[in-house]
Amino acid sequence: MRIAMRAEHESTRQSPFMANLLGGRLDAVSFAALSRQLFFVYRELEAAAESLADHPLVRPLLDPVLLRVPALERDLAYLDGPHWDRALVPLPATRVYCARVREVAREWPAGYVAHHYTRYMGDLAGGQIVRGFAATAWGHTHEGALFYHFEHIRDPGAYRRRYRAALDTLPVGEDDAHRVAGEVTHAFHLNNALFRDLAARHAPAAGAAPAASSDGTGKGSTRAGLA
Repeated sequence: MRIAMRAEHESTRQSPFMANLLGGRLDAVSFAALSRQLFFVYRELEAAAESLADHPLVRPLLDPVLLRVPALERDLAYLDGPHWDRALVPLPATRVYCARVREVAREWPAGYVAHHYTRYMGDLAGGQIVRGFAATAWGHTHEGALFYHFEHIRDPGAYRRRYRAALDTLPVGEDDAHRVAGEVTHAFHLNNALFRDLAARHAPAAGAAPAASSDGTGKGSTRAGLA
């Protein structure tokens, strides 16, 4: 699974949407749009986790400190205002992604493990780059980017090592292990499709450069508005 994740990680980082976002060529509206789509994915992941809480392949990986939906709800309330749920519309790729999470949770729990690993371990690693950029670009040091803050995980690297150790103990046969690694690759493809849908709707203006605020700090608005 680590090999599969490493092989696909660069394609995610170089996706046009993320390259433009982290390159400062997109605004806080685009950041909020990403948070909305992630809300759907994590709502599906965490509903499935609840239904699989007693499954021997899933139970060792579940931990309340990983849950992201409450943080996303607070972020969206900050970014989109008190009626944030009115702005929630899943993109086509998001619907496909969520359908796959539901499918594996229902029919193949080992496949659900691949999605759990890909998302949460990615958040604890590369997601921290997004956290730092949101703080620098828009002043989202807390509210607005809580999704990327794991307040109860003091050492993300140590946590990832413990998580991988738990993976190594799961009762998965060799054939199924290869299928799970393949599902990690599929999870990345679903995630990249989501980014492509976002890129089609949130492109930088011609000649766009990192935006600076009127006070010269380089921070954009702290309210994203609606996309």
